[in-house]
Amino acid sequence: MSQFQELVQARRSASKFQTDVHISEQDLAEMFSLVKFAPSAFNLQHTHYVAVTEKELKEKVYEAAFKQYKVLTSSAAIVVLGDLEAYHNIGPINEGLLNLGVIDRREFDETVSSVIGMYEDGGDAFKRDEAIRNASLSAMLFMLIAKDKGWDTCPMIGFDPEQLRRALNIPDRYVPAMLITIGKEDTGKQRPRGYRKPVGEFVTYNGF
Repeated sequence: MSQFQELVQARRSASKFQTDVHISEQDLAEMFSLVKFAPSAFNLQHTHYVAVTEKELKEKVYEAAFKQYKVLTSSAAIVVLGDLEAYHNIGPINEGLLNLGVIDRREFDETVSSVIGMYEDGGDAFKRDEAIRNASLSAMLFMLIAKDKGWDTCPMIGFDPEQLRRALNIPDRYVPAMLITIGKEDTGKQRPRGYRKPVGEFVTYNGF
């Protein structure tokens, strides 16, 4: 079995963390320095992370997450946001390729025009779908990176997004995609891993 296979199988959602385990900004920075390589549509990099480590702020996240104990015991609560306006960055993101001569002015202009047109024509629903879709890709990579560095995580959708927005002063351009708690799992009463469907139940080839 490869190291990656072992990592994938070892990662699981932690429902309870060891209390008073500190995670440093340096630890988190090392993870975020790798998560930036997550794929995103047109390399727009829609994801913004808010890492909540301060006790008082984490308690506010705990309240917004309907007082789920895993938030309170975690070393940090990571709010994963998707940028509804990420498509506006298509020009600046591609300027480096233009200046290096990798793409010419025509290709640059066409890329900027087509991407902006796609998002604006798609409307609010498309922008929201894209924000959440791309933030979710990044979040999954973050959890694998965290596990590789010895940390346990749990992705969460059980929270009040507006209460979370108020607590952390999140601008309207960002949509909360999920919450990730991170820490060292308390395995004292760890449940067995839940049922996983056999491949034949969730994969078909060349149609449904």
